[in-house]
Amino acid sequence: MKFGLQGFVALGLLVQSAAAVHAADSTNVQVLSATVRDQKISSATVILQKNGAQSVSVTTDADGHASLTNTLAGDPTALLIVRKTGYSDLVAKCPCTGMTYAISPYMDKLDGMRIVLNWGAHPEDLDGHLGYSQNHVSFYNKNGPDAQLDVDHRDGYGPETITILRKHPGERYVYSVHDYSDRDGTATAALSGSDAKVFVYVGQTLIRTYYVPKHQSGNIWQVFAISPQGEIQDINAMSGQRFEGANGQFAAALFSTAAASAAASNVGAASPVSTPIPENAHKLNTEGEAAYLAGNYDTAIASFQAAIAIDDSYGQAYSNLGLVFQKSGRVAEALWANRKAIALAHGPNAHTVRAGTHFNNGRIYEGKEQWDDALREYQAAQSEKSNTVYENAMARVQQHGAQ
Repeated sequence: MKFGLQGFVALGLLVQSAAAVHAADSTNVQVLSATVRDQKISSATVILQKNGAQSVSVTTDADGHASLTNTLAGDPTALLIVRKTGYSDLVAKCPCTGMTYAISPYMDKLDGMRIVLNWGAHPEDLDGHLGYSQNHVSFYNKNGPDAQLDVDHRDGYGPETITILRKHPGERYVYSVHDYSDRDGTATAALSGSDAKVFVYVGQTLIRTYYVPKHQSGNIWQVFAISPQGEIQDINAMSGQRFEGANGQFAAALFSTAAASAAASNVGAASPVSTPIPENAHKLNTEGEAAYLAGNYDTAIASFQAAIAIDDSYGQAYSNLGLVFQKSGRVAEALWANRKAIALAHGPNAHTVRAGTHFNNGRIYEGKEQWDDALREYQAAQSEKSNTVYENAMARVQQHGAQ
């Protein structure tokens, strides 16, 4: 029994119900649900792929198992993809032998987010922690305002799944991982060697993946923050601290440690400065724009995401991604991409870009009859650049009771 603490979107991974399967068959993987403990997922498609090599595809059985005898399973340059209708695609870097993966059901909340932590056999107990305002969600406090711990494991592999049902505007969120097994070992390398991964989902889409930094010491991994404006900010830093006292004090200290780390170095904050875009990222963005104009939205999304993977400060790619997400009906994802585009906007046209993007966000909220959220976005658009279109939009939602 624990006496301490346990537990911010390309998919999420889950623990295997019996560690013996991992030891018995290192080429076997199992697919489970990210939100229902130990629920096996049958008929999921598991794909191994690598550039220049023939992909391999198998289907999970009634116990969620898939046999992966291909050598790609141990290749660190290969990817494992899991697909099933109604679930977000899972994409993970290999090696992937002997692992268990959890897939995340689609989310239907505009401001929702699911965070899934997975790791290897050791340490046995890693915990996810979500801190925001005066709240903290983890294993000992499973429910907070509009957030909850869905799944908790403490015997290796994970997952720890936390779902934000609705992000509160104006509040900062910090997500961290704590090595509970080595809670007294501030200089431990166990967490760094755990193969821990954090998958962040919005809507139907894996929008961010984090891999624990290698060859570093510390029992805390500060992973990412969500700014008061809704922008995801990477932290991805390790630190070590021994916590003492009651659970509440422990939680507060853990949250403040992560928040202080982010604030002190401004880690993850968007840098709206003019820097050259890498040629390969620019090429992918151009290909995405052509695909969008041709109506090939899935291809366009993949191209814009690939451009962002090369240069995460590529504001135009985020803006384009938000547009194609919105056109394809994936509006929660559009809000996320748009917020990053707003944070990255710079130059003489920045006010125009921010105004138009806020307006697009307002239209999304208005379409879902979230009047107060729509008004907030229209007001932000008007504050960036006065326009009668924005004024009319504000008046329109106020007629529906927005305040």
